[in-house]
Amino acid sequence: MKIEFFFDFGSPAAYLAWTQLHRLEEAGEVTLRPFLLGGVFKATGNASPVMIPAKGKWMTDDMRRWAKRYGVPLRFAEGFPLNTILPMRAAAALEGDERFPAYVKAVYEAMFGRGEAISDPNVISPALEGAGLDSRAILSLAEDQAVKDRLKANTEEAVARGAFGAPTFFVGDRMHFGNDRVDWVIEDAKG
Repeated sequence: MKIEFFFDFGSPAAYLAWTQLHRLEEAGEVTLRPFLLGGVFKATGNASPVMIPAKGKWMTDDMRRWAKRYGVPLRFAEGFPLNTILPMRAAAALEGDERFPAYVKAVYEAMFGRGEAISDPNVISPALEGAGLDSRAILSLAEDQAVKDRLKANTEEAVARGAFGAPTFFVGDRMHFGNDRVDWVIEDAKG
């Protein structure tokens, strides 16, 4: 079965789910689909959990528990949540490109592995270069109108299919939401 994985680099839950990509790939063919979480929130009337103090505190603690369970780092950049438009546009530009997996890995490791503010070109560029990627070439793609349109289309498609946050997974027509649903996604994909 095919698994579609809609993500935004600004979501710690999407990061945690991404750390389980190897498990998802054992269950089916995974396609990472970049979208704009802010656009999803706007279209659905939803908001980031960190905007509600009690929910934000709980979610941060919960994300730390998941990171411990998965054995992965989870660090938040100063000023979190961050504007992820630049790295998400670059992700949309690379969707389907052979550099895409390395790009996603480099950004996620910088964002939540080291707690770097990847919205700043001066921060994301060294992270990409450290992964052997040409940061200037990749980040320049983010300004292309066709790339902006692709990211907008991905976002609109996800919303039309029922998405309201990140990560959102689709196994066929069945939607799953959240890092805590990775096991369900795997079960669904295995049939």
